[in-house]
Amino acid sequence: MALDFSALKKNRGNFDDLMQEVEKINTPSTEGRQKDERFWQPEVDKSGNGYAVIRFLPPPKGEELPWARVWHHAFQSPSTGKWYIENSLTTLNKPDPVSELNTELWHTGEEKDKETARRQKRKLTYISNIVVVKDPSNPQNEGKPFLYKYGKKIFDKIKDVMQPQFEDEDPVNPFDFWKGANFKLKIRNVEGYRNYDKSEFDSIAKLLDDDEALETTWNNQHSLVEFTDPKNFKSYEDLKKKLEMVLTASGASLRKAEDVDLDRPKPVLAPVSKPTPKVEEDVDESLSYFAKLANED
Repeated sequence: MALDFSALKKNRGNFDDLMQEVEKINTPSTEGRQKDERFWQPEVDKSGNGYAVIRFLPPPKGEELPWARVWHHAFQSPSTGKWYIENSLTTLNKPDPVSELNTELWHTGEEKDKETARRQKRKLTYISNIVVVKDPSNPQNEGKPFLYKYGKKIFDKIKDVMQPQFEDEDPVNPFDFWKGANFKLKIRNVEGYRNYDKSEFDSIAKLLDDDEALETTWNNQHSLVEFTDPKNFKSYEDLKKKLEMVLTASGASLRKAEDVDLDRPKPVLAPVSKPTPKVEEDVDESLSYFAKLANED
């Protein structure tokens, strides 16, 4: 049962259920796609450095988690030059053709197959509602709610404040309006990749002094459950067809992993565009898909 706003405020100090969910959990090219104006992303300067302050928000009205957790694949075939950019069915705890192929490749015992599997591995993305507190590059965004897509490294920082390692540190629910904390996003360019190691949470503080304004913000949040709605994922058959097209160009059937030898001689192809720089390196981990929060009401 979803909380009303008064209950949300009353229960702000209790986030045991959310802690349990955290305990269970131990960008590619957008060419040809329409920009989703609901999403905010920080800008970086010519050196690849950037700074902004955001505030993570509670679960949207009628929903139970303040994040959506989505696995996806994004890789370019070195033989065809084609990209495979799709959400993974493992998000829904279902078989996925790329994950199956990668498992086969890994178990051939060949290092070249393992390298292919590494290149094609799934990546983890989280999506949360935020309010932009400070955006030096685009001050017009300040005070507005957005969706924010981020990786495992930033989520690890969220876990760190929810599950502090030292006894002199108190747990903090960063998704709380009243007892949460702003997140200072500090981006550096380290060896060609965006690095978030210096990002940190500020001191505990109420987002806004006016509860009516907080309630308005809460009511205006975007839904998160849509990102894990099965209807928004392609079928296993469609994904397999896409994978075959990307890896073989002709769409020939991939009968088994050992049939896919991306190191064998290939016809000379037109120059392949370089892959887009990775925004964040996410460690591939076994998917333990989180259950819904227990409803104590």
